[in-house]
Amino acid sequence: MAKHGIGRENLNTYSNNLEIWRKTQICSYKQPMSIKVIAFDADDTLWVNEPYFQEIEKKFCVLLEDYLPQHTSARELLKTEIDNLALYGYGIKGFMLSMIETAMSVSQHTISLDVIEKIIGYGKDLLARPIELLDGVDEVLQQLKGRYRLVVATKGDLLDQERKLKNSGIEHFFHHIEIMSDKKESDYQKLIRHLDVQPEEFLMIGNSLKSDILPVLNLGGHGFHIPYHTTWAHEHIDHTIEHENFKQVEHIKQVLIHLV
Repeated sequence: MAKHGIGRENLNTYSNNLEIWRKTQICSYKQPMSIKVIAFDADDTLWVNEPYFQEIEKKFCVLLEDYLPQHTSARELLKTEIDNLALYGYGIKGFMLSMIETAMSVSQHTISLDVIEKIIGYGKDLLARPIELLDGVDEVLQQLKGRYRLVVATKGDLLDQERKLKNSGIEHFFHHIEIMSDKKESDYQKLIRHLDVQPEEFLMIGNSLKSDILPVLNLGGHGFHIPYHTTWAHEHIDHTIEHENFKQVEHIKQVLIHLV
């Protein structure tokens, strides 16, 4: 046995390991996708959002403890929010109105004006929240800008989302801003048509499988899912996604592995 070098047996092992490594690299190599446009969801993809809503929801449920247990108030609020989506759409103002409606309903219209004023104050507090970018967002946008057309595609109240984008400090990265009343296939079709690209040239990145990913995949586009630690119950789905254009990453920085 040789005292120096790797020896015959070790050489064979080394060669085998090298061959395995090469095959792994070949298998893991991704052919470049024909993506021209990358659209980002905003809330809980670019900046913090849902935790603030949940914080206010807890305060609201405490207000109604004289009428219902907190978990029941939360369930009633969610039902009211979903029922009102067609009227108010998504966002803080619709949330505020739904809280007021829920308070009136569970109290059988005996809720005091003081409580209503507190609910309105909660809504105003949400509207005044400073923007907290999620870790890695600025770095990722810097890497992608110039390589792709970057777009924001988000649901919510028009004025509120415009305010958040303006205060975020990242508006300059984006070629186009689309604040959508909903995120159904027809809404994405309009956006893709407006951007003058084919579905297979469009990538959506977001935290909601229901709103950000599935509609785009159904159109033939690409979807990168970045799970967030808390998601509104209305956005949950009860099945897994298996699709050749679908990827899930744990952190926004990991999208660069597939795109740069």
